[in-house]
Amino acid sequence: MPELPDITVYVERLGDRLLGQTLERVRLLHPFALRSVVPPLAAAEGRQVEGVRRMGKRIVFALEGGLFLVLHLMIAGRLRWIAKDKKPPGRISLAAFEFQDGTLVLTEAGTKRRASIHLVEGEAALAATDPGGIEVLEASLQDFAASLKADRHTLKRALTDPHLFSGIGNAYSDEILHRAKLSPFAQTVSLSEEDVKRLYEAARSTLVEWTERLRRQAGADLPQKVTAFHEEMAVHGRYRKPCPVCGSPVQRIVYAENETNYCARCQTGGKILADRALSRLLKASWPRSIDELE
Repeated sequence: MPELPDITVYVERLGDRLLGQTLERVRLLHPFALRSVVPPLAAAEGRQVEGVRRMGKRIVFALEGGLFLVLHLMIAGRLRWIAKDKKPPGRISLAAFEFQDGTLVLTEAGTKRRASIHLVEGEAALAATDPGGIEVLEASLQDFAASLKADRHTLKRALTDPHLFSGIGNAYSDEILHRAKLSPFAQTVSLSEEDVKRLYEAARSTLVEWTERLRRQAGADLPQKVTAFHEEMAVHGRYRKPCPVCGSPVQRIVYAENETNYCARCQTGGKILADRALSRLLKASWPRSIDELE
């Protein structure tokens, strides 16, 4: 799923391209992508783009007259810019937003249609779609700590909860926790002040560095390779590959459609965290420490 760094670059490039332009026509190519009814989507047509902003993992187009077009890419949603006379790509296209200079196409790979479009009127209606998590790059250490310890969660769950923190998902939470040298299963309420400070600094530095890296990769265009997996990442998506800090093989825990990647030596004192399904299957054969694997 595109997270804060990806969405930030999308917003910047879309602002460069579309600010001041008029949305001439909206074509809904897959009806289930539209999740709002009032105002009708056609009400967005003929309105100038007054701003483009990020709201969590959502992209918001501020249109003249107080309308807001909100796109949530979810896991497989992506944005493409094509020539106005070019046909949107096949079955993966959900909607096409036509401007004078070209067409912005919302696509989604796979068969599950999770990406969404909302059109709302007024700042209050827009705020109602915001999960409300704090912006880590704008928050003080005190605000970060208060949000982190608002309830009892594992660190992984807390960082990826949009009601607590804005724009952080599965990929960057892994990278943040590795940089902070903290276990994804550590309980938020048990962290020391030093742990919280280290996590705060790791979150900010990780998000800033990756945003800069993705800016450089995109250049003046919309991001082309929006993915949760990058070779330069320390642990996310790098199961069994060497940790860049200590060289130990990266471990993972798989649950539902997500996975958590971590370094046992750097983050859990050498302990291999139990994968619910696999550890039950292997029972006594399940390795308890990284040393047993090495």
